Amino acid sequence: MDLNKKNMKNWILLIVFAVLVYGVVQRIEILAAGFAFLYSIIMPFVLGGAMAFVLNIPMHFLEKRLFRKAKKRKFVRPACLVLSILFVVAVIQIVLLVVLPEVATTFASISKNIEAFLPHVQEWAMNTFPDSEQMAAWIQSLEFNWDKIIQTAVDFLRNGASNVLSSTFTVARTVINSLMNFCVAFVFACYILLQKEKLFVQVKKVLYAFLPQKAVKKTLEVASLSYKTFSNFVTGQCTEAVILGTMFFVTMSILRFPYALLVGVVIAFTALIPIFGAFIGCVLGTFLILVSNPMQAIGFVILFLVLQQVEGNLIYPHVVGGSVGLPSIWVLVAVTVGGSLMGVVGMLIFIPLSSVIYALFREFVHKRLKERNIHDI
Repeated sequence: MDLNKKNMKNWILLIVFAVLVYGVVQRIEILAAGFAFLYSIIMPFVLGGAMAFVLNIPMHFLEKRLFRKAKKRKFVRPACLVLSILFVVAVIQIVLLVVLPEVATTFASISKNIEAFLPHVQEWAMNTFPDSEQMAAWIQSLEFNWDKIIQTAVDFLRNGASNVLSSTFTVARTVINSLMNFCVAFVFACYILLQKEKLFVQVKKVLYAFLPQKAVKKTLEVASLSYKTFSNFVTGQCTEAVILGTMFFVTMSILRFPYALLVGVVIAFTALIPIFGAFIGCVLGTFLILVSNPMQAIGFVILFLVLQQVEGNLIYPHVVGGSVGLPSIWVLVAVTVGGSLMGVVGMLIFIPLSSVIYALFREFVHKRLKERNIHDI
């Protein structure tokens, strides 16, 4: 073997890498604790960046549409930020004021309907399984006692109170830390939104100082594409969810279905989850209506299929359209992979993320085909 300087350098790097891997494996717990500590430090700033991204959507709309001709420009940015915060708070407040009373009324109605519906289920089961003594005994033992359920929940909380009291300091510290993280994140988000042009210039200076110009231009192109894709996806998905929820509320009210408001709100929220979300809302709505009126539950399923076709063929293409620029098959893959890795949040993040990767890869493929002078595919 020729032990020249290049080979010696490669061997030294390989040995150092092996030692580092061995050290990481031997100290994996310490490393995990270090990552957890680092995550706790940067988490408020990550949350603040996410809050800034969401607030920037209505803020950008206000700046470009409502305050475009304002003379005192220095007051436009703070005014738009305050209006955006008030808009988000108002939406949350309206949802709480509308949903919470409806949920309380619904639970009271469901408890009465289940008590009335249970004897019919027992009678149907007895007729279906007349020869099974064990099944008959179990069916006869079924009962729905709302007071007993509440008392069981109270006893559970009472028995667990000692554990909660014994860790009061830990709970209080967790709550205080959460509030502090939220406050830091909110202040950080406001600073980003008020100084976003200045921050952008600073980031560009840092990139140009340490990276080649070609790499900086490509990084800025990817960042711009990512922002536009994520912004269009969030705006379109929220608008589509509101339209779909309103359609269900109006049609269910006209056709006199029960729980029209609650089902409309549930479907609007679940529709934020691409592909599968509206079907989750359909299952929940069907269960609520089934307890009240089984025949209306069948009608609700038919109504859902009709409105889903209208939404999928007419509304979604115009509202969301090709904003993410991702074919349907890759949307399904993105939702599946994102849901497996990160749950609901992964479903929401992976679609625009996959769209960015798809756009970059498509651009790279077209460039390679052009370099090879291939145009007939």
